[in-house]
Amino acid sequence: MKSLRNTALGLAVGVAGASTAFAGELTIATVNNGHMIEMQKLTPEFEAAHPGTTLNWVTLDEGTLRSRVTTDITTKGGQFDVMTIGMYEAPIWGSRGWLQPLEFDAEYDVEDILPAMRGGLSHEGKLYAAPFYGESSMIMYRKDLVEEAGMTIEDNPTWDHIREVAKAITNKDEGVYGICLRGKPGWGDNMAFLTTMANSFGAQWFNEDWTPALDSDAWQEAVTFYVEMLEESGPPGSEGNSFNEILALMNEGKCGMWIDATIAASFVTDPDQSKVADKMAFAQAPQKATTKGANWLWAWSLAIPAGTDQAEEAMDFIEWATSKSYIELVAEKNGWGNVPTGTRQSTYDNPNFQEAATFDEAELKAILSANPEDSTLNPSPYVGVQFAAIPEFQAIGTAVGQQMTDALAGNITVEEALENSQAIADREMKKAGYY
Repeated sequence: MKSLRNTALGLAVGVAGASTAFAGELTIATVNNGHMIEMQKLTPEFEAAHPGTTLNWVTLDEGTLRSRVTTDITTKGGQFDVMTIGMYEAPIWGSRGWLQPLEFDAEYDVEDILPAMRGGLSHEGKLYAAPFYGESSMIMYRKDLVEEAGMTIEDNPTWDHIREVAKAITNKDEGVYGICLRGKPGWGDNMAFLTTMANSFGAQWFNEDWTPALDSDAWQEAVTFYVEMLEESGPPGSEGNSFNEILALMNEGKCGMWIDATIAASFVTDPDQSKVADKMAFAQAPQKATTKGANWLWAWSLAIPAGTDQAEEAMDFIEWATSKSYIELVAEKNGWGNVPTGTRQSTYDNPNFQEAATFDEAELKAILSANPEDSTLNPSPYVGVQFAAIPEFQAIGTAVGQQMTDALAGNITVEEALENSQAIADREMKKAGYY
């Protein structure tokens, strides 16, 4: 038996055991989304193929995961051997030497990974995280309710049309709400959705001189529209809803429309999970003044912190979990309609996937249309669709997300929320020396 590793394990959701780990045991921090849960179920497959390596899972909600891995990597805490991160963290942390660059053999086929995903997870040509699943955002809706209301939803409809449809298909007496949208605070939670909505209204996080632009008319119009629409047609308690909460409502038939991550399509069309699987349809994200930045781009990805002493084993795990073979394994176990998507061109080229996934064309179209280099109506100095790829954004986005939740809950007005947000962003940008 190899010597004990001194690194302390986090006190994690769903993880039991001692506070230290043996060499050969990989501690993996991940998010509690459906595809990650499935990956954990396949732990025996990996361990059988890699004798001597065991997997220890730390499974957290999105906000907690982001906080925990950020704290661990910035303090060199050493709690994790593999981290689940995204397009915001990978290039920034990679440029600072906090992540190990990933190198795969020819069989892995890096070129098969969609260019948008490779580019967003790289810095200066080096890949620092491998995408487990990728996504954009799009409209997912109950075609039966929309048709019964005598309405239609085309690609890139106006937000005004979406609001009218939401009102028309709401039936609160029967517990059916016209639209469900994220309200839970977080830079990658409610602000992921709200930023894309604001982008389409002509808003942006920062002007070209890096001054915050949260006090603009476009932000005011977008957030007011969002709050009013959810008051009219959204479920009660929207301020507490994130991906998993809305997914549960959608699968119970309680939501008529949901604008969120494309990855949700595989869950809402799964008859084993959804009561309305055969009633779902899809369209490209709504727009107002522009389609620029109307749909986000993201990949939940696996990375190796530079300080781990299990780098070789971590690399083996990432290569396994993000490979073509892993996708085929999930297809064999659960069917092609349930594989992790948004990462590899070969998945979309596969006739079995095309037949099983009614959402494949809409999902790929959304992913390919998202452009982090040109995501706002007016020129912006930052890269990113639903975030600004600067180190300061995480703190700013988190604080602004809380303000938006407070406005949605009716604790403060939209005007107050945006005034507070502008002040928060201004303070952080000045402190960082942008102006």
